[in-house]
Amino acid sequence: MRSISGKILRLALTAFLCGAFTGPAAAQEGTPAKQLFGTVKLPSKAEAEPLGFYAKGCMSGAVALPTDGPTWQAMRLSRNRRWGNPEMIALLERFSGDAARLGWGSGILVGDISQPRGGPMITGHASHQIGLDADIWFTPKPAQPLTAQQRESLPFTSMLDKSKFLTVDPSRWTSTHAKVVMQAASYPQVERVFVNPAIKKKLCETWTGDRNLLGKVRPIYGHDEHFHIRIHCPAGAATCQSQAPVAKGDGCDNSLAWWFSKEPWAPPPKPDPNKKPVKPRQVMLSDLPKACAAVLAAPSRPEDDATFGGGAIAYTAQPAASAPAKTIEAIVNDPPPASDDLPIPTPRPLQ
Repeated sequence: MRSISGKILRLALTAFLCGAFTGPAAAQEGTPAKQLFGTVKLPSKAEAEPLGFYAKGCMSGAVALPTDGPTWQAMRLSRNRRWGNPEMIALLERFSGDAARLGWGSGILVGDISQPRGGPMITGHASHQIGLDADIWFTPKPAQPLTAQQRESLPFTSMLDKSKFLTVDPSRWTSTHAKVVMQAASYPQVERVFVNPAIKKKLCETWTGDRNLLGKVRPIYGHDEHFHIRIHCPAGAATCQSQAPVAKGDGCDNSLAWWFSKEPWAPPPKPDPNKKPVKPRQVMLSDLPKACAAVLAAPSRPEDDATFGGGAIAYTAQPAASAPAKTIEAIVNDPPPASDDLPIPTPRPLQ
């Protein structure tokens, strides 16, 4: 059934892309991709497929994490970023229950997943484009459910001691924080869990469980107020571009030590005053996988049918398998060389 529907979808995409761009389609070519995807309110009415790379793609057939569940709440609802691949949403629901059983309040607070059709965002992340990434707050879900206003205004809580360079605040970080992060890394379908380098260092110093799982926990700029879960490309998702697997071991090595050296934090060289500043190039629709144009043009699924596990769309979670590796850290629009697993810090965290 999947292969037949997949062929139909590919034929439809081919027919669309072979046609001449006219009317609205022509206008798309002059508009940054983040503006196109950032204004779409509902997912496409199609089979769920991640298209492209974590930081350079889109998705069809997304489903929404329900705003409220027994062990989770979705945050910052005004952003409309609680959409994802069904396997990502199923994992979050499972993880929320496991976190609550570990003593993480009454569950988890879920931040950004993806936009209704994925793609680049107007503000925020470089990744989260194909529905396989999700942010979890370092704040447990309180016993009393948060109101809509509280979900918009509740401040983040950093795990860092702001008076010391890359140091975890011992008054905030607990063994339960460590258990929750490592629980996220324990699922077979989880490929990476991104945390601040100081948090990774703390785990390296204190974690007494499976050290191989610790290798999945990757240091990256920012991520002191939330951690970021990324899952593998779903089994059979030929349109999804995978990352290379993480290196063997616990990751408590030179790749972590690099973050505590001077190199990542050195100021950029001063620009040549005699050279004309180069305006950053916007990511356009033509820079994304070709199928993303059809995803934007596809009819929307009715909102009542778009929530995971409800309405006309009901999914049964299946364990995800890793697709063959092609690339590595998804922290920029064009992935760096396969030998480089060290993202360069920038003014805001790129994921």
